Amino acid sequence: MYKSELKTPAVLVDLDILEANIARYQALCDKHHKQLWPMTKTHKSIELTLMQHNSGATGFLCGTLDECEAICRAGVKNIMYAYPVAGSVSIKRVIELAKACDFILRLDCFDSVPALNDAAQAAGVNINYTVIIDTGLHRFGMAPNQAAPFVRQMSKMNHLTFKGISTHPGHVYGGGKPEDVVACAADERNLMAEAKHYLAEAGFACEIVSSGSTPTFAGSVDDPVITIFHPGNYVFFDAIQMSLGTATVADCSLSVLATVISRSALDRLVIDAGAKCLGLDQGAHGQGMLKGFGYIKDHPELELYSLSEEVGKIHIRPGFPLKVGDRVEIIPNHACSSANLTSCFMGCRGDMVERAIRVDIRGNSSLSPALCAGDQRSGSGGDDKKPPLIK
Repeated sequence: MYKSELKTPAVLVDLDILEANIARYQALCDKHHKQLWPMTKTHKSIELTLMQHNSGATGFLCGTLDECEAICRAGVKNIMYAYPVAGSVSIKRVIELAKACDFILRLDCFDSVPALNDAAQAAGVNINYTVIIDTGLHRFGMAPNQAAPFVRQMSKMNHLTFKGISTHPGHVYGGGKPEDVVACAADERNLMAEAKHYLAEAGFACEIVSSGSTPTFAGSVDDPVITIFHPGNYVFFDAIQMSLGTATVADCSLSVLATVISRSALDRLVIDAGAKCLGLDQGAHGQGMLKGFGYIKDHPELELYSLSEEVGKIHIRPGFPLKVGDRVEIIPNHACSSANLTSCFMGCRGDMVERAIRVDIRGNSSLSPALCAGDQRSGSGGDDKKPPLIK
């Protein structure tokens, strides 16, 4: 099938670019003797997880417990969850993950720790954890000098095992220019080194020092302290990465294919892709360098200036050659959001559609496939008997 035969809107993935992005980041980690544990929340796809694994990724960072459970069922052995957990339901899921794989939890406060330790003790398992260090995002984490006292307090918990420290330098997305990326990478390196130093002085060795964001990756991958990197967006890239100087149009593998369906005014075109394909993100964490809601390939002078749920408006000048029935490809501002808004990517090479790639790690984990199909007898989170995909 040709791309021109696809129904619109459609979320496209250029497989040649995707494969090159995966190979490039893996090669940089291999060159500098680092482990690559990509963030799965970018694509939420088992197939793309397997592509990264087969390229050399030795573990994965997950943004939801759904993702952890799904890639565990697929056979992934090294899994880190990006956030703390609280409440009996989530703690029970963590216990089961700790039984099934080499699971690592991230922590930054003591409040839920006693319940976590009690559950682990009752189940007869140990739970590995890293301490979250705040390197500038001010979301999760603690200052470097607070890590050692926290681990000392945690050492009283006999079923929780300290593995090291982790961070996400997400404040890079609040930057407005490439120089800000350099500064954020310096924060990432320096503050993680500082935290490791304080811990070593207190007698706590870090087996793992993990960090990562796509923009800071190139500036930190040769760091002597960080051992594991967690970029996510690098598989797709997007208009935010372009604005930060991390990527060019040629690096962006994900786009939204849309059809011009109306020219309701001389200076306006309307397309059949809106917020439910492209998202309303105009820059995470305060980034304000973007124009509109996506980059229109081959027409960078045009602005996609408004989105409704199902349609978008493009400002054009009188006489511009685009017309009703024409198609456009749009690089989203934030590819992770567009990926989460679709059930499949259309994998393309050139003008040909090669295959559909399922986006199969999203949705409400409280509902099993059986319940969604109307079978009220089962309350499990999926088919746990499915054989592993990774051998």
